[in-house]
Amino acid sequence: MTSIHGKYADFEGLREQAIALRREGLSRRQIRDRLFVDNNDILNRLLEGEPSPEWTKRPKDDLREKARELRLKGMTYDQIQVELGCSKSSISLWVRDLPKPPPRRTPAEQAKLASRKRWDHELAIRDAERQKTKQQAFDQIGRLSDRELLIAGVTLYWAEGGKDKAYDRRESLKFINSDPNVIKLYLQWLDLLRVPRERLPFAVSIHESADVPAAERFWAEIANVSPEAFRKSMLKRHSPKTIRKNTGETYRGCLAVYVTQSADLYRRVEGAWYGIVLGADPAT
Repeated sequence: MTSIHGKYADFEGLREQAIALRREGLSRRQIRDRLFVDNNDILNRLLEGEPSPEWTKRPKDDLREKARELRLKGMTYDQIQVELGCSKSSISLWVRDLPKPPPRRTPAEQAKLASRKRWDHELAIRDAERQKTKQQAFDQIGRLSDRELLIAGVTLYWAEGGKDKAYDRRESLKFINSDPNVIKLYLQWLDLLRVPRERLPFAVSIHESADVPAAERFWAEIANVSPEAFRKSMLKRHSPKTIRKNTGETYRGCLAVYVTQSADLYRRVEGAWYGIVLGADPAT
């Protein structure tokens, strides 16, 4: 409530008097004259919540209450006038203390909103179809055999892992990825190949602006190892000019998985990969 100065300073005391007079059956004019209140807004506040005596009610009182009800529903003066058939000046007097309804949308805005709703509905249908297809594919895969896991792991490594170059002979397994499920599959594949976890140093690759300790804890849980198994994180310089979308609490960077003493294993993986290529070629 805003502060009231001068003769209305004791507002609560004045309100008690006004309510008492109202309950005695006095009209608004009589109360105004009795209490010397010459401000209608103040009088409205003094009598707020107190019903009018029956003898003071006039036919317009019903219209007034209906106009206020319609205004609270968001109707404009023009809409209320059409609904009740009274003048806009009366409507203005009756509802001027009520909040204004939000601005009406233009036809273009209304059309845009309708289009947005239709598109949201379409997206919901598409998402349901997408989830159904994924579930059907999931059900079709079932449990992988050791041979299937071997082939999946070799293919995954040759697509995402580090590879030996003729100009840079480094026959060792190094794998880096940001997808936790990819990391899990890769580690299951290494388990199949009987690579002990003691030969797997880990390192997080992440932007320096991120929460590095939280990322290390996250990846340690994914790999089911102690954070002590991690090497020092590889930090990427943050450039203010680069607009990155993958930020915030869900940004965990990438996990690099190394395999020590893996030259022989690397050669086996390379050989298995070319075996997969030839095996899939109908001409061979």
